[in-house]
Amino acid sequence: MERMIQKITLPARHKVSKMKRVAAYARVSSGREAPLHSLSAQISHYSGMIQKTPGWQYAGVYADEALSGTKDSRGEFQRLLADCKAGKIDMIIAKSVSRFARNTVTTLRTIRELRLMGVDVFFEEQNIHTMGEDGELLLTLLAAYAEEEARSVSENQKWRIKSNYEQGLPWSVTMYGYRQVDGRLEIVPEEAEILRLAADLYLEGYGRYRLEDAFAAANIKGRHGANLGGNSIVGLLCNEKIVGDMLLQKTFVTDPISKKQRKNNGEKPQYFVEGCHEGILDRETYEKILAERARRADTYKPRSGSYERNRFPFSGKIHCGKCGKSFTRKVLNGNTPYEKRGWLCRTFNQKGKAHCDAKQIPEDILKRLTAEAMGLPEFDEAAFAAKVEEIQVPENGTLVFVFYDGHIVTKTWDNPSRRHSWNPENRKKARELALRQAAERRLAQCQQ
Repeated sequence: MERMIQKITLPARHKVSKMKRVAAYARVSSGREAPLHSLSAQISHYSGMIQKTPGWQYAGVYADEALSGTKDSRGEFQRLLADCKAGKIDMIIAKSVSRFARNTVTTLRTIRELRLMGVDVFFEEQNIHTMGEDGELLLTLLAAYAEEEARSVSENQKWRIKSNYEQGLPWSVTMYGYRQVDGRLEIVPEEAEILRLAADLYLEGYGRYRLEDAFAAANIKGRHGANLGGNSIVGLLCNEKIVGDMLLQKTFVTDPISKKQRKNNGEKPQYFVEGCHEGILDRETYEKILAERARRADTYKPRSGSYERNRFPFSGKIHCGKCGKSFTRKVLNGNTPYEKRGWLCRTFNQKGKAHCDAKQIPEDILKRLTAEAMGLPEFDEAAFAAKVEEIQVPENGTLVFVFYDGHIVTKTWDNPSRRHSWNPENRKKARELALRQAAERRLAQCQQ
């Protein structure tokens, strides 16, 4: 039978195009009614635009209210970045560069990080796609302009604040016990009673922790529902406003970008206003409290006579995810074969496990994990100070290293058991210590 070959043409397959997952970011800078209406309009506008555009898949609208673009703590903005890192978003739409961020460094750092993830950002007003060839150059120029605009707004605000101070008027006071009404402080009666009770207890001998525990046991809360801290209570009792006076400009903002406040040690003029509002305490009680605080400070000051504290590489950089406090360094079993250096949550160290169950982090493990996070063979103090902004401890056994350039590294660890630490070297040290202590006891008995 003769072989037959027949050419067959298959029907062309239509390639299904992948839907682009698009999200939008919106923000207003004031909590007043009109801007909030504007925010609502932005959310509605972006939701409709994304859902009507062919080839786009709606990935949500992220919106922040009443927060400055110069700060990085915007909750929705941070959630947006987290979803981008999780691979949930391909493109972000924002109204303008100034709505995204007013800080050149923050803007470019975020855009570069998103570009590495393959996430494009489109700014409507400037008609810029950051994944385009000229995107970063244009962004640099626009973000620099936005930063200068923020500085200009800040200077105008400083002028208004200074004008208030010169007239003896506070700018913004949120002190517990008072509310600000039309530029003047008025007493909040129920809060004032709590402060008077605290003053009586302090003069009876209560310290910071005892005051805090007593108020917590009585279920007395602060203005926002949290427990009143001992340091905060004593600070309120020693504040000049509690007797009707005001010292204005105790702190000042260093620059409009970081918004960091700094204690005024003479860099700026201060203004003292006496008897400008009704006091919660009488002056005699107030003076007794100040004298008692000075007496305690003198009684419990260090033997060296100095309050200087040692600073270590990790000081102020490790933060507990359970209670929010920072970690402090502690030496356990000092000058013994079992000496260990570790870092503990301040709440756990001061109040115990009932208030925070964060575990101690051995210093040797902390240094090893920090070196690994930085990609170094061993811990380098200078490199750590320059690169790592903070170390978060969300749960026991987990460390999250946050770098100044914006990237994050997570490390986990296990606390070594006592069985592993009881090695021949430690056994030898323990034996030598026991023999030395026995010899010292026999010598002491002979001398009696």
